[in-house]
Amino acid sequence: MLRRRSALVDKLVVDKPGSPQQAILDELRRVILDGAAPPGTPIPLAEVADLFGVSQIPVRESLKTLIGEGLVAHRSNSGYAVAALTVQELREMYIVRETLEAASLASAVANATEADRAAIVAANDALQQAIDNDDPLTYHRQSRHFHLALTRPSRMFRLLHMLESAWNMTEPVQSMVHVAPTDRAALHVDHRQMVDAFLADDVEQLLTVAELHAQRLNSVIATLPTDTGLLLAGDISSAQ
Repeated sequence: MLRRRSALVDKLVVDKPGSPQQAILDELRRVILDGAAPPGTPIPLAEVADLFGVSQIPVRESLKTLIGEGLVAHRSNSGYAVAALTVQELREMYIVRETLEAASLASAVANATEADRAAIVAANDALQQAIDNDDPLTYHRQSRHFHLALTRPSRMFRLLHMLESAWNMTEPVQSMVHVAPTDRAALHVDHRQMVDAFLADDVEQLLTVAELHAQRLNSVIATLPTDTGLLLAGDISSAQ
């Protein structure tokens, strides 16, 4: 019986054979962060190497880097796969994201340029368009752009790097794709209030709304299904 080809391999784009390791790493990361390969999707080393026209060595090194980023898991009995989080791990990563964002907002308001403010408004408008189009995938992607647009003006580069890393670890789940449309709409009401507070230089109000948004988001995340393979019920840390 023929083995089914991995969904991740089908999504990889190769410009030409003999790709350098950085290109392999970037393309594997792109597919995982786009949600094109759900958690648990196998990453067959030999097939990926053949696709890129390279030996298995640069692919294995790329996968080691992605393991360090929390995007790939390796088990001796089943090989490489897109990393899956437990329910508790997903909640913890959202707490990390919320904490880092809150720590940056006062500096972001103080340091924001007109270009920064315009980027925040544009990101919020894109979210509204996704709501209007009933497009959950675009909403999910634009939500990330919006929150990073809010924090980027802080110029707290180490914090921003940690924040992006935390976002990356939750991306394979594609949380906002799997929640109810009413929940996405409610979260977007918070977004609009955050924009208003930011543009008014009202840090206190911004932090208040951000905290309420985090509470709402945690409640929404708690409704994600646990029987679809997106999340694991138990503690898998010892198996990775």
